[in-house]
Parts: sequence; structure tokens; C-alpha cells
Amino acid sequence: MDRRYRLYNFILLLLVVISFIFINNNKTISAFIKDTIISGCINMGMPYAACINSPENFKDSGILDEVLKEVMPVSKVINDSDYVAFSDDGWVEAIAVKEGNAVLAVQENESENMVSIENNTSNNEGINQSGNEISTGGQDNTRVSADYSDAISRNIITGTVYNKSDLMSYDFVHNNFYTITSITSLTSDILRPNEFINKDMSMKQDKSNPQILIFHTHSQEAFVDSVDGDASTTIVGVGDYLASLLEEKYGYKVIHDTSVYDYVDGKLDRSKAYTYAEEGVEKILNENPSIEVVIDLHRDGVAETTHLITEVDGKTMSKLMFFNGLSYSKVNGDIGYLRNPYRDDNLSMSLQMQLLGEAYYPGLLRNIYVNAYRYCLHKRGKSMLIEAGAQTNTVQEVKNAMEPLADMLDKLLKGEKVVNE
Repeated sequence: MDRRYRLYNFILLLLVVISFIFINNNKTISAFIKDTIISGCINMGMPYAACINSPENFKDSGILDEVLKEVMPVSKVINDSDYVAFSDDGWVEAIAVKEGNAVLAVQENESENMVSIENNTSNNEGINQSGNEISTGGQDNTRVSADYSDAISRNIITGTVYNKSDLMSYDFVHNNFYTITSITSLTSDILRPNEFINKDMSMKQDKSNPQILIFHTHSQEAFVDSVDGDASTTIVGVGDYLASLLEEKYGYKVIHDTSVYDYVDGKLDRSKAYTYAEEGVEKILNENPSIEVVIDLHRDGVAETTHLITEVDGKTMSKLMFFNGLSYSKVNGDIGYLRNPYRDDNLSMSLQMQLLGEAYYPGLLRNIYVNAYRYCLHKRGKSMLIEAGAQTNTVQEVKNAMEPLADMLDKLLKGEKVVNE
């Protein structure tokens, strides 16, 4: 090679290195790159913007952090070893990348599937592969009557009751109660707090017919001390305890659907879990038109160093997070094929539940999490997706959290509102 070209190449390489160091340490420049180049690429539909073959080589890069914040809104807690990406057709689910492993495995999801980075050790023994409603882990849907008098419920407000004037403000509610992913937007047209906090979410109680449905799109979600093959130690067991509380303590008739929607042909498969769950839920609702409340109970996936806990009346319990799907993309606007006629009701329910939690159980709730898709929340107005703890919590911590959750739900359905006039 000509000596001049060698010199030019050396200078060019030196300029690239200097520029990288300068940009990486300059937040303003990084932000500019994020807002122009990164967001621009995403808006043009880059399907795998975060798929890097060797992410561990770049984990100290501030620029990479900005990329990951934009393209992987999985959880409020993100660490260096968790990477995912998304496409315009839906989410791409990624296996957590551990330090020293240079391969990022991704699986494309075909519909409105939520990303969840899992640490599931269940071997799923005794699971019906067809996905039909079953009893798992030796557990059935007939709950034995027990003494629930020790279950936590509160009649005295110990937390924050917000002024109505503040709750009328879009900016106040938007900034204080929500965590919003970068691919959607909780606009003032969508979030109307004055309307939502005043909406009547009460329900006339009638134990003669089912009124509440609990199901699990991701039935295989487990906890740090879950026992392989024992569904009572997974999110299904947590759902069974919630159903028992609502029936035995509060007097509602509950259907707990233990169908498996995320385990296909002998292996964990979340690619169509929401599609299968929608079919199952629709069948149950058609057979039980009296059902007004639908709860999809999950647990979150967080960094292994994160422990989402709080204490209520001497009981250690996991934190809870309400989750809303907007059927709205920041790039394309309303997602027509994922239309949700009950979006306003969904948002009203989660916001009123959040205010009840802030008042009666301060520290129990994380911010309401908002994403672009629908998540089976379109079958009933009183529908909620709830993240109960995470894979780093114990089963007992998460079950304990069902006690205040049941109490808050009962307060909501009886029409209680907590607002300073």
C-alpha cells in the first residue's frame, strides 16, 4: 500500500477513536445521536436494532445504553446482561445474555406479545400440551374453605391522598403515575385523568354467578424458590390464592383459568401465547356472560440483583405493577388490527387502583407500565394485566401481595374513590 494511504488510514482511524471517546463522554452529543440517528432508524422500521452479536464487548458504552433504552422497554430495571429487540410485526423475545456469552438468541413473535426475560426452571411436569384448561401440580379448582381473617386489609388511610386539582392535570398524572415505553405515547387525547378518576368502576356483587376471571397468559412464570413440576409454586399458585381471597374473604364468585397458553409441544413457547389466551378467555366469557372483571396475572422479569419487596403490617411482600396496553404506536398511531373498545375503561381501572394503593398501601405499587399493544385487555372494560413481583421474589412474598391486591380490588368494585376534593 502506498505510504500516503497508510498515513491517511491511520489519521482516519485516530479520528474515529477520538470521536468515539468524545461522544461517549458527552451526554449532549449522545442525546443528539439518540434523537436523530437512533430514533430515525427505529422509525424507519429497523427490525433488530438491538441485536448485537457480542454485546458484552460494548457494555460500558454510553451510546449503547442509549440504544438499549430506546429499543428494549422490558422493565424499569435493566442491567448490562439483558438485551432484547423488537420489530414492526411484534416483539422479539430474547434470552438473557450472560457475561462471557457472545450469542444473543432471539425468537420472533407473530402478534401482540409482551417481552419477558425469564429465569424459569420449571420442568412443567403434568402439563396438558393441548393448552386446554387443566389442574396442574396436583391442584384443582375446588378451593378448601380456610380462615382468611389474618389476610391484610385496611380501613385506615396511611399513605397519600391526592388533591383533585392535581389529578385534573394531565402533566401531573402523566409524570407521577406512569412508566411509558419509547414505542408508544400516552397523549393527552388518550389519558384524560378528569374523566378516568370520575368513571364509575363499581359492580353489583352477586355470588350466584361468576363475576371475576383470573388467568395467566404466561402460566410457566416461576419464582426464586419454585419447585420443579409444582404449579402451586408458580404464578398459577399465586392466582389460586388471589381467587381464594376474593371468594372466601370478599364474597365474589371467581373462575381461575389454569389453562396453559405458553407451553407447546413439550417446550416453553411464548410466540403465540396471547393469541391462545385470547381464544381461551373468549370461550370462558361466552359461557359465563356474567363475568365483568378479567385479570391476567403475571410476574415481571428483572435484573437478578433486583428484589422488589416492601413490608405491610409486618408481612414482607413483593411489589405490584399494573400494566396497560394502548393499541397505539408512536410511529403509526392507532393500531387498527389491535383495536380495544375498552381502552378508556382499562385506563380508568388501573388509575383508580393506583390511587387506592397509594392511599392504603404506600410503597406497594410501582408505576403503571404502558406499552403499545393490547394484551387481551379488550374483552371487558374492567380488565387488568398485573405484574406480581418478579423471578427474584419468593412464592410467599408474592402470595402475601395478593392480600392487599384483593382488598384494593374489593374497594374499587364497591365504588370507593380516594381523592381530596
